[in-house]
Amino acid sequence: MDIVCLGELLVDMFPAEVGRRLIEVSAFRPKPGGAPANVAVAAARLGARSAFIGKVGDEAFGHHLAEILRQEGVDIRGVRFDQEARTGMAFIAMPDENTAEILFYRNPGADMRLRVDELHRELLGQARAFHFGSLSLIQEPSRSATMEAASIARRADALISFDVNYRSDLWSQSDARDRVMDTIPHVNLLKVNEVELVLLTGSRDPAAAAKVLLEQGPDLCVVTLGPEGSFFQVADGGEHVTAFAVHTVDATGCGDAFVAGLIHQLVVGGNWRDRLSPAQLRKILLYANAAGALTAQTQGVIPALPTAAEVEAFLSRYDHSTEST
Repeated sequence: MDIVCLGELLVDMFPAEVGRRLIEVSAFRPKPGGAPANVAVAAARLGARSAFIGKVGDEAFGHHLAEILRQEGVDIRGVRFDQEARTGMAFIAMPDENTAEILFYRNPGADMRLRVDELHRELLGQARAFHFGSLSLIQEPSRSATMEAASIARRADALISFDVNYRSDLWSQSDARDRVMDTIPHVNLLKVNEVELVLLTGSRDPAAAAKVLLEQGPDLCVVTLGPEGSFFQVADGGEHVTAFAVHTVDATGCGDAFVAGLIHQLVVGGNWRDRLSPAQLRKILLYANAAGALTAQTQGVIPALPTAAEVEAFLSRYDHSTEST
């Protein structure tokens, strides 16, 4: 198995229109979501063998979401169904195409109730990469399940990938900072955005802040910068990788597509440790930026995620336009 993702599989309620706050939206449309689940689907579309571990309600939404993952080629042997809690839901508004307001309904959501004894240990032991986010670290029992899953995958020599994915309405800044900083020494790949960079280091400078985070233990720190592209830092150096100029319809999920492209390029067909040179990471982040840019051009996350052929065609057009200038 190339990539195993663990965490939330939710119903995302997308707004009928862009340009309004949550209380102003006229209607919402349900779509499958949840960052780790999005990464699993995005990785499968890019050609990786991916699996998802998580918990949903034993009701119509939960079974529908699991079926969508299965149809997308994601291994769902690790999905569990909770008879006592509902599938989580997130209402989304977009004051503009690059900004999302998100209100979670999970009190608790089934995803928060995943237990250690429910983990699919065979999948984790076969993983070349294990990916998770911070939402499953907020409280027990999902916190212990997440860390145990990471431990199993690490013993199998998998790349351990962590997307901070901080959501301010779910926990305080101080609690999030403490929990995330405690987790960073246990991962190989750390992905943060600009807001999370300030939360964790107090600095807005990607180069300076990424070096601080790299000192905590990861082999690679990646910062997503929205329309400005991305930045990577490894022991041998760091570099900004320019974004692609596209017409953004909906930036929701671009980070998940980026993460999937990044992990795919690191682990499929080789050993990730051999791909951490600045020269190789420059190309890898360009690929990940392309996956994110393509996702930005369609509303919704899973419907917008690109295939490998679409990313390669996009990069080919970019190369040709560069050569002609």
